[in-house]
Amino acid sequence: MNPAVDKQYIKSIWLLLLIGLCLLVYAGPAQAEPLPGIDLNVQPTEDPVQVVNSIKILVMLTLLSLVPAFLMMMTSFTRIVVVLSLLRSAVGTQQTPPNQVIIGLALFLTIFIMSPVFKQVNEQAVQPYLANQISQQQAWDKAYDPLRTFMAKQTREKDIALFVTLSGMDKPRNQQDLPASVMIPAFVISELKTAFQIGFMIYVPFLVIDMVVASTLMSMGMFMLPPVMISLPFKILLFVMVDGWYLVVKTLVESF
Repeated sequence: MNPAVDKQYIKSIWLLLLIGLCLLVYAGPAQAEPLPGIDLNVQPTEDPVQVVNSIKILVMLTLLSLVPAFLMMMTSFTRIVVVLSLLRSAVGTQQTPPNQVIIGLALFLTIFIMSPVFKQVNEQAVQPYLANQISQQQAWDKAYDPLRTFMAKQTREKDIALFVTLSGMDKPRNQQDLPASVMIPAFVISELKTAFQIGFMIYVPFLVIDMVVASTLMSMGMFMLPPVMISLPFKILLFVMVDGWYLVVKTLVESF
């Protein structure tokens, strides 16, 4: 395949994903276009716009299966879900809260944090593109700019330099020269590092409780009693007394 055609095809997929995400998260009813009727019958029409809109909707619904990967790689979801998972491991409550609750909380916190970015994408790219005011290339550029700005603020220069070197490209003059193939993986590894740093700070007080309980049991000669059984209620009590969920969520939101 021609590299130029291949690049244009990839941009088309990303643009459709952005449109689908913005329509799900931030699509005002006043700005939404009426959807054409859909049934199982193929009927002739004299309105070409209806055919184009139907094709757009069909392709968008087909590509919605890629939205989870898009959401994890280019938003705050990665940091949030890793920190919440480490918090559960630090408390030692096994599968409480369950994975569904952890992922659901991370998803809604991501929507809350990313809502200004999604608003810009919707106003600058999605709505003008749906109204046929801008081309596909212009819509892609306008949609990617807010996301690139968000990722650049959270990405370390060392991580960006790593992928710039590995890709063999020339040194960029500014962040606008960074392609998505460089920015996205650099953003992901920066988010993982930040998430593990926050997780370490969360682990420390619970680790102290485990050490105190284990030392106490050993001094009392209770070698057969698992220290986890005794330390778990104390860790839950500490977490509740300091209003742990409030502090963790507040720290995560303010870290962006």
